[in-house]
Amino acid sequence: MRQLFRHPMAAVAHVMLIATLFGCSDGETKAAPELPERICWNVFARADVAPLLPAGEKATLSARPFGLVEDLDSATCTLDIDGVTKFTAYATLHDFEDQVDWAPWAKARPETLDVGTKGIIWYDGAASYIVCEPSKTAATPGKYIDLHISTSDLPDEEKLRKALPALMRQFVAFTQKELNCR
Repeated sequence: MRQLFRHPMAAVAHVMLIATLFGCSDGETKAAPELPERICWNVFARADVAPLLPAGEKATLSARPFGLVEDLDSATCTLDIDGVTKFTAYATLHDFEDQVDWAPWAKARPETLDVGTKGIIWYDGAASYIVCEPSKTAATPGKYIDLHISTSDLPDEEKLRKALPALMRQFVAFTQKELNCR
């Protein structure tokens, strides 16, 4: 090595560079598993959701049909990676606006999200609700749809916080169209 490198530290630097380039070649960087082109009632594009997911081997998608017809009906879509839920989108129909309760997220210190009638965003999720059909009187039921998106084990919280408003806008638009909201 003395002939190749005039300075002893150059030899050390060369060995370290080789180790950096080749030392980790046996372990590939894992990515989120392959997803369908569209997920959760065709609301979300793979390209929008995949970067928000942790690495894994197998993705499993399950969704109940999106049909909300009576109070407390709900539709849920979950995306599991290696058997553990990592992305969830769900909608619940309420007869009255005051039934929309986000108190469980108070500890997460949510911020306001300008999506739907009212929205909030926190470190790993977002919620919004829309008025599909307002109550005509205090005793007459209406149609208030409470929407949530949540994740777990997110690889990049900042990327998620930037992506959630757009995902929630897509979810709100889909719900309004699907349920023929006025």
